Amino acid sequence: MARIETKDNLHKVGRYEMLYHWNHLDWNFPDQNMKQTFEANQNWKRSMPAGIKVDQQGNMYVSVPRWAKGIPSTMNRIVIMNGKPLLEAFPSWDWNKEGNVSVLQSILGYEIDERNRMWILDQGKIAYAPSADGSQKLVLWDLNTNKLIESIKIPNEIAPYRTSFLNDLVVDNQYGFVYITDSGSGWPGHPLDGGIIVYNMKTKTFRRVLDRHLSTQDFPGFRFDIDNRPVFNNTPIRIGADGIALSADRSTLYYCPVTGRNLYSIDTSLLRNFSTPLTQISRSVRALGSKGTTTDGMHADNQGNVFYTMLEGKGIGVYTPKNHRFQKFVSDDRMLWVDGVAFDQKGSIIFNNNRLHQMFDTPQTIDWSYPYNLIIWKSFVGNGVKSYLYAH
Repeated sequence: MARIETKDNLHKVGRYEMLYHWNHLDWNFPDQNMKQTFEANQNWKRSMPAGIKVDQQGNMYVSVPRWAKGIPSTMNRIVIMNGKPLLEAFPSWDWNKEGNVSVLQSILGYEIDERNRMWILDQGKIAYAPSADGSQKLVLWDLNTNKLIESIKIPNEIAPYRTSFLNDLVVDNQYGFVYITDSGSGWPGHPLDGGIIVYNMKTKTFRRVLDRHLSTQDFPGFRFDIDNRPVFNNTPIRIGADGIALSADRSTLYYCPVTGRNLYSIDTSLLRNFSTPLTQISRSVRALGSKGTTTDGMHADNQGNVFYTMLEGKGIGVYTPKNHRFQKFVSDDRMLWVDGVAFDQKGSIIFNNNRLHQMFDTPQTIDWSYPYNLIIWKSFVGNGVKSYLYAH
């Protein structure tokens, strides 16, 4: 792994700490009625912190997808109230109103770019119902002025309202493209419809590629365990293209399914040209090998490395393209289902674990009195190490 190091900080690499932890998520509610409803219905039992990001002012954001009814707000900023970390709807409570397709409905993946703009990927669907027309969208928000820049609808022919499961995205402002993973798992119990979606910022058009390609689907018959227990007791989990990362030079897109261990890549020059035949794109996918673990989120740094979450390995791993090497970076028994990973642009990665496999299992297997069910972690990578977005 290439790092910018000094003798003083070398011993700090890989050290990690908890930033915040919860037994269950809680909000800074705008009124008492909303708080009472949330608690009376125990909606916190399905409130899962998914993505984690930090903006240039140091604010930390958490997405909470609406995979069940009763999630107060799907995009949030962490605020400290009486010494406790709480979530607060971002950019506002009105912007998180369930049922209004013009505002945020269900957010899993999002990105904060080098211009301090938040690219928000709205899955659209609530509790796995088909996405309502107009609910699937890419929302661009200026964090410096706290204003909407634009909202771009993702239509049914690009991401089918019934089967789509818009998962995560990476942003390339140099060439003017956004790359999105569609896990294709929006219709539980039915065949997957995984793929990659490419958005051209200049023409404001989308293209779907690698639709149901072997690399964007779940690996056939794949099963995995965490702590020697099968993930989902009754119905084995099936999730296609999920983790996504863009190389620092913007030339390579990396991605992976959850139900499979392989990492895949493709040359972005093929994706940026919307006239590239879909068959050529399909033939150009490279299998880079097994990470030795299932993975949810990924994020590339400014030096060519790809950090990936380790579900079976309970932590963070790193892939070094220079020598095609996969290695463990940090691991802890409490890192149960590490989901999102990002950079603070100060030499550390920020990541969270959320026990997804326990929260959405039947029956639910979580001790809600345990104070470390949901954790946001920080781990030092090296001086000068930042997100791929800050590579020059």
